[in-house]
Amino acid sequence: MTDVPTNTNTEQKVVTEAQTSVAGTSAPKSTSFGGRGAGRGERPRRGRGGRPGEGGDSRRGGGRPRRTNTRARPEFDQKVIDVRRVARVVAGGRRFSFSVVIILGDRKGRVGVGIGKGGDTSLAIEKATRFAKKSMIKIPLTESMSIPHETGAKYSSAVVEIVPAPGKGLVAGSSVRTVLDFAGVTDVAAKVMARSKNKLNNARAAIEALKRL
Repeated sequence: MTDVPTNTNTEQKVVTEAQTSVAGTSAPKSTSFGGRGAGRGERPRRGRGGRPGEGGDSRRGGGRPRRTNTRARPEFDQKVIDVRRVARVVAGGRRFSFSVVIILGDRKGRVGVGIGKGGDTSLAIEKATRFAKKSMIKIPLTESMSIPHETGAKYSSAVVEIVPAPGKGLVAGSSVRTVLDFAGVTDVAAKVMARSKNKLNNARAAIEALKRL
């Protein structure tokens, strides 16, 4: 009895192809959200700017540069010490305006006092500022930012005396203190000798005293 030859190589090849086809279809392909080439039904890819497909920074504002406050410091410090409403009687009744007193200084030896009048406060302040700049004086200061000697002056009913006081800082009151502070004067003691409460007259008396240095 003769044996029938069998082709073992062919059978093994058929079995291998069947196993490969079964293994390839057993695991379905998984879909990922947000990846490149996302198919239908997937979430769109968002850029860093917050809009789909748009670049930029993920922070609020879409990567716009922040605005920095680069406002320059003014040359002079100013302070309004008195605001008064002035009435003028005319044929049709009363007409009101405002009177403003302002002190200006750079804290380096320059100071001025100005007064301005206008129909509103903003216009009056602008006029007072211009007048104070025109009437500024330069004070001779010592190395310790004090005055070289005692001084005093009288303006209208206001009388002011200023005396050096080493190590005591600035000792003054009313509008005289503002004048000395904006002028940069320290280690002095100022005294308002009269009973006048008028801030403008006290400030101008302090200016007249500083002019005598």
